[in-house]
Amino acid sequence: MQGGDLITRISPEGVDLVLDCLCGDNTGKGLSLLKPLGTYILYGSSNMVTGETKSFFSFAKSWWQVEKVNPIKLYEENKVIAGFSLLNLLFKQGRAGLIRGVVDKLIGLYNHKKIKPVVDSLWALEEVKEAMQRIHDRGNIGKLILDVEKTPTPLMANDSTETSEAGEEEEDHEGDSENKERMPFIQ
Repeated sequence: MQGGDLITRISPEGVDLVLDCLCGDNTGKGLSLLKPLGTYILYGSSNMVTGETKSFFSFAKSWWQVEKVNPIKLYEENKVIAGFSLLNLLFKQGRAGLIRGVVDKLIGLYNHKKIKPVVDSLWALEEVKEAMQRIHDRGNIGKLILDVEKTPTPLMANDSTETSEAGEEEEDHEGDSENKERMPFIQ
């Protein structure tokens, strides 16, 4: 878990809540940051499979390497672990009504300006591949929005990427009009 030392300096007694979308090697560190009666919530597992291929064997290897949690230790340290999987809740456990209620509450909070989601960028629906690549590369800070009415941003060969001497693509950020159009939120 990145920043664990900083968190310990800021809150030496521990934290009330750890939200983990990665899983993997840092699960134990996340648990160690909790104060008594703190809650660790796992809601994703992006670190479970790395690389382009998502084979069963790479998943099994990642799963095997995840630190196992001892329930007696949880009891002794007064810590709570919870998990959340939207897909399982919707499709395997048939709780669409529950999700609908939560979404309605979130929309209400948004409409009353109690929450303000951070928007990273706008993409045309036809650019979903590029948008997903931005998420995969962890290049976004905030939400990526697919707009069905937006016209795709044309890419010109010399504007979008340059090839380095090593043959790897590099982003061209100088005068990047595509990013200015796609990310009007960032000045």
